[in-house]
Amino acid sequence: MKKGAFIIPTGIGASIGGFAGDASKWARKIAKKCKLIVNPNVVNAACFSGITENMLYVEGYTLDEFFKGNCFLEEAKENKIGVVFDKSISSEVLNVHINTINAVKTVYDIDIVGYEITQEDVGVEFFIDESGISTGNVKNLLTIKDACNKLITKGAEAVAIVCRFPDEQGDDYANGIGVDPVGGVEAIISHFISKELKIPCAHAPAFDDICITTNLVDSRCSAEYITPTFLPCILLGLSQAPKISFKKGINIKDLDFVVLPADALGGIPALEAKKNNIKIYAIEENKTVLNINQENFLQKCDIIKTYKELLELI
Repeated sequence: MKKGAFIIPTGIGASIGGFAGDASKWARKIAKKCKLIVNPNVVNAACFSGITENMLYVEGYTLDEFFKGNCFLEEAKENKIGVVFDKSISSEVLNVHINTINAVKTVYDIDIVGYEITQEDVGVEFFIDESGISTGNVKNLLTIKDACNKLITKGAEAVAIVCRFPDEQGDDYANGIGVDPVGGVEAIISHFISKELKIPCAHAPAFDDICITTNLVDSRCSAEYITPTFLPCILLGLSQAPKISFKKGINIKDLDFVVLPADALGGIPALEAKKNNIKIYAIEENKTVLNINQENFLQKCDIIKTYKELLELI
């Protein structure tokens, strides 16, 4: 069976996949034809998930390490998951998330070993920078790491992290315009834990206001507006995230192709795919705030107009 990677970088305003699971329908269809690596941004959709059994759910730092040839992805099912909660989350919001954990355990039989609350406030700030990319700051990453280590001693093989985010996304995002403002700082958190602890991880924000809106929003982000918690999707993804191995599993040399937005070809997956002569499918219909296209990339890619055309090719 062919192996591919379907990647939509986080926080770059992708018109497809830059919202809430809105690229899932294409990833799911491609995964019927091959084993498919996806980053969480592709399939995460708050209380829903686009993940399927033929997908490998891989966070950004680990994805880059995989493409550099520094690690293998060892397929896993039914990972034991621990959950980290930011100390600054209110008791009311925490209770909603604990109920969510119990619901996911009950319905999907996901193995959750427990949760830990950080010893100190994490201190998350997020914003859009001058280039239009989502980013932010995290004041206390070490308190997250400490809580993760406690969960690992309890048997956790993957970690879900939930930090307090002080503000909602805003009207632009709800209307399907611009960039998801929280994605960039979420990546900072998950990259740090993946790098330090070499385990699968993913992040979900917890907002102070957990009221569900009655306003109509853009369909691409609607999944995030009908639930008070975004935790279910990362629990579902992490339950079958591949283990990070340095001895066995899928290697970059096993990959047949990579799928990326046509103007987002400057990241490590594209550069390493180019170096390893792996076919790159660049999708024109998926617009982002970047301008790193085939001309700037200085490498011939297979330019595909739509994901539908790509599906027919594969």
